[in-house]
Amino acid sequence: MAAAAGALAGLRVLDLTRILAGPLCTMMLGDMGAEVIKVEPVGGGDDTRGWGPPFAGGESAYFLGVNRNKRSLTLDLAGTEGQAILAGLIGTSDVLVENFKLGTLEKWGFGDGWLAANAPRLIRCSITGYGGSGPKARQPGYDFILQAESGLMSICGAPDGPPTKYGVAIVDVCTGMLACSTILAALEARHRTGRGQHVEVSLYETSLAMLVNVAASYLVAGKDGGRFGNGHPSIVPYTTFPTRDGLLAVAVGNDGQFARFAEAVGHPEWARDRRFVKNRDRVVHRDLLDGLIAETLRGDVADAWIARLGAAGVPCGRINAVSQALEDPHTASRRMVETVEHPTIGTLRLLGIPFKLHDTPATVRRPPPTLGQHTEEILRAELGMTGERIGELRALNVI
Repeated sequence: MAAAAGALAGLRVLDLTRILAGPLCTMMLGDMGAEVIKVEPVGGGDDTRGWGPPFAGGESAYFLGVNRNKRSLTLDLAGTEGQAILAGLIGTSDVLVENFKLGTLEKWGFGDGWLAANAPRLIRCSITGYGGSGPKARQPGYDFILQAESGLMSICGAPDGPPTKYGVAIVDVCTGMLACSTILAALEARHRTGRGQHVEVSLYETSLAMLVNVAASYLVAGKDGGRFGNGHPSIVPYTTFPTRDGLLAVAVGNDGQFARFAEAVGHPEWARDRRFVKNRDRVVHRDLLDGLIAETLRGDVADAWIARLGAAGVPCGRINAVSQALEDPHTASRRMVETVEHPTIGTLRLLGIPFKLHDTPATVRRPPPTLGQHTEEILRAELGMTGERIGELRALNVI
């Protein structure tokens, strides 16, 4: 029996992006079954090909992590020959994703007017730093700067320490995921209207949206965000505590859980103490309660507390290294590490697909491409070019 096709099988995505947000978006679309053609600059390709170490088989781990399920075509988009090829590819595509500086596609002649006339069903997704309008619209966007400007860094770190960035480029990651979901919404709209549209996702707006409840606290009550280390501004106990052999994360989400927690750690009286009965009271007396809990949990090893708290239905867990998380048996059971064969690396392990579609499964069908690996294949099959013409374009550094 043939394998079921992915949810987006039959769709073509033209990926003009580089770095992280855009490539992550297009990889997700590829995982769902879309055919993705990644257009890269002649010579160097996507900037992240050179970001490292670590490298494997001449490819950077950074690039490998967000570029599976794509074919790579090199193209000089600044010249008329390359732009003519781009026009041909646009005409055969359902989705175009780009993260150029504002106005770049328009400068090359591929603005919304041209697209409406020549590719009326195309979904164009623009991923920008600050959006298509406003006083900062033409500024380039960088994850680190957006973490700073958005207020995200102001709420990360120890209460008595400096503002701290996330350990990954979290704004880029969330922007890529939002871009993917926005494209899917636009494709659904196309089913009804028969027309494509231009959609925008920016790092700036994404970073503000990531503030969620912290932003609501300010907008509703005028309360600015602060740093709570590993703690939670509105829930207690909800932080890390030292045990005899390492830190333990504990997340007590409601008053019922707190009563079970108190019982499990040998202090049922805490659940009757008027300072701790309700979460709002525990927030007020955070330092006192956290200190009592820390003193108690130091009395045994983390695994012992995990067993007791787990039996009581209280969420808790060890703080793992990345290596421990990726080698966890549950990670393997959920196929969150996939293996593919790469042309220069050989067997390559990659992060798996974090969403599961049971009837139209997402799959890893292609390894991340080498630079320009599919250029000739794409030009022959999609644009009908001859080998002679392809040779001429190579000689001119168009491809």
